[in-house]
Amino acid sequence: MIVEARGERKSFKDVEALCGLDLEVAEGEILGVLGPNGAGKTTTINILTTLMRPDAGEVRVAGIDVVQEPAKVRPLIGLTGQFAALDGNLTARENLVLFGRLFKLGAREATRRADELLDEFALADAADRRTVTYSGGMRRRLDLAASMIGRPRVLFLDEPTTGLDPRSRNMLWEVVSQLRSEGVTVFLTTQYLAEADELADRIVVIDKGAVIAEGTPARLKELVGGAVCEVVVDQRIRDRKGAVLGSRWEVSRTETQIVVPADGPSTLFDIVRVLDAEQLVPDDISLRHPTLDDVFLVLTGSATTEQAPPTDSVDAS
Repeated sequence: MIVEARGERKSFKDVEALCGLDLEVAEGEILGVLGPNGAGKTTTINILTTLMRPDAGEVRVAGIDVVQEPAKVRPLIGLTGQFAALDGNLTARENLVLFGRLFKLGAREATRRADELLDEFALADAADRRTVTYSGGMRRRLDLAASMIGRPRVLFLDEPTTGLDPRSRNMLWEVVSQLRSEGVTVFLTTQYLAEADELADRIVVIDKGAVIAEGTPARLKELVGGAVCEVVVDQRIRDRKGAVLGSRWEVSRTETQIVVPADGPSTLFDIVRVLDAEQLVPDDISLRHPTLDDVFLVLTGSATTEQAPPTDSVDAS
């Protein structure tokens, strides 16, 4: 494990941001960290990147104690925060050279590394433009490039795609995936559950300053339950369709939808056959698997109480 936290605690006056948080990140993996606003995600990153001291607990990066030896940790990590740390009056190349010099690279090496990153992050054509003229997606790519100037072993990304349009977000996803293929460990917090589903090898869900679940995206989805068939109904004959389907399956209903637990595509075909035999045509019908949105709502307590898991931390690895 290249990142380890044990019993991590942090309070701000009367607010306990972290209350005994434990987590591990394996070298070379992308860990997605999910949680509602105020769950403690950014506080966790600030502690792991030496920007903040925990009140209690043990935190190590590459085996080095973050509190006792922060100067040894910093050359091993990179950080892209929620807001781009760029000087808008400098060009992209000048920004990267500046970061290189701050990392104590010589002038020639800083320039060489800047040009290398500009190519890697598809910014070479705009290298000599002031970054104040950049789009949001370009600024985030440049900010990510700046965090890579020192070739970190662990890259911390705190909601890096917030506010980006879908095209810019997909471009950043490609960059992050490429970093993983190069052996960089990525610690990613995000509000976009599709982003965690797309990128993360493993996901940790944090709520109220503690880990409440962890596992692969597929395993976490299993916590919610299996697939369901959703039948969108015409309200005028809702009760009839519900009765027909209810005679074969245990169903749940809303005003516009009937939900049937499904074993897979065969259930969908069976429902279509039953409705067709009764000459009932649904407005729509689909087979749906649980998403991370479902997992998030259940685990953080926003779903119905019957769906909620036990209050103890859930390990879905």
